Amino acid sequence: MSGADEVQERTVPARLGPGVLVLVVGPSGAGKDTLLAYARARLAGRDDLLFARRRITRPVDATEDHIAIDAAAYEAGVAQGRFPLHWCANGLAYALGAEVGEAIAAGRTVIANGSRAAVAEARARFAHLKVVHVTAPPEVLAARIAARGRESASEVLARLAREPALDAPPELHILNVDAVDAAGERLAAFLRGL
Repeated sequence: MSGADEVQERTVPARLGPGVLVLVVGPSGAGKDTLLAYARARLAGRDDLLFARRRITRPVDATEDHIAIDAAAYEAGVAQGRFPLHWCANGLAYALGAEVGEAIAAGRTVIANGSRAAVAEARARFAHLKVVHVTAPPEVLAARIAARGRESASEVLARLAREPALDAPPELHILNVDAVDAAGERLAAFLRGL
């Protein structure tokens, strides 16, 4: 099989199903990755679930479990249709990999950290989408973003100012201000119920 044939086989179909995509969205600093890590640990061993690792045009660091790709690889993946969902936000490019499409096609539930700005596209691409919106008060968001140490003060303010609206109410809304286990258990319980 040639490399071109391989790429052709892994392109994303127009509408993915029968599995479910659970897109966890919310502002920077809301604690999405923390809650996802909590839920992943609580639901370990569930073969019907896949917790996706995003591709991001940012080097890997300790604050987020992702796969680092450069801009050229991102653009090539988009052009070749290898990403079932992709978007740009906060000066970076993000994508879900082909394994997400494969798991959805196999009837599994995939849980991914996403973007509010990508929800409408996700509704168009996936036959079954559930949205979890995680948020926190602005002062909590600002403190969490600053604590990561990745952004300057002006970049923190820009992240806080970015507020894309959801196109419909989420299936679950989590105000993440309590201990991790309180909000994390809400997410894990929601996922157990799917």
